[in-house]
Amino acid sequence: MDWLWWVGAAFALGIVEIIILDVVVLMLIGGALAGALAAALGAPIWVQVVVACVTSVLLVVTLRPWLLRQLRKRVPLTETNAAAQVGRRAVVVAEVSEAGGRVKLGGEVWTARLDDDGLPGSPVLAVGAEVQVLRIDGATAVVAPVNAPSAT
Repeated sequence: MDWLWWVGAAFALGIVEIIILDVVVLMLIGGALAGALAAALGAPIWVQVVVACVTSVLLVVTLRPWLLRQLRKRVPLTETNAAAQVGRRAVVVAEVSEAGGRVKLGGEVWTARLDDDGLPGSPVLAVGAEVQVLRIDGATAVVAPVNAPSAT
C-alpha cells in the first residue's frame, strides 16, 4: 500500500505543476511514479526514496532541457512589459528634450527624454510630435523624432 502514497504525492505535484507551470515539478512527478513502481514491486522504503530521487534528478538533467527546447520551438518568445515598448511610436504630451518630458505610449503616459546620439544641438520636441522609442532606461522611454534616423 506504500505505492498509494507515492501516487498521492505525484497527484499533489501535478496540481503544483498546473499552478506554477514549471517543468521541474513535472520531473518530480516522474520520480514519484518511479517510487510508486518500486513500492509496488515490494522494495523497502529507503529503496523507494532512492529510486524516486535518482529518477527525478535524471529526468531534470536529461529530459527537461529537451522539453524546454521543444517548447521554445513551438511557442516563440514574445517581449512583454517595458521591452515590448521598444520600436513603438508615441506622441509627445509634454515637451521632450534631453532633460525630460512626457509621451503617450500604448495608451499610457511615460516619462521620456530625447536620445542625444546623432542629434544636433539640444532640440525640443513640441506637444503632438510623433516619436519612436529607442530603448527603455528604468521607467523612462528614450525617444527620437520619427523623421530623424534612429540610433538603435
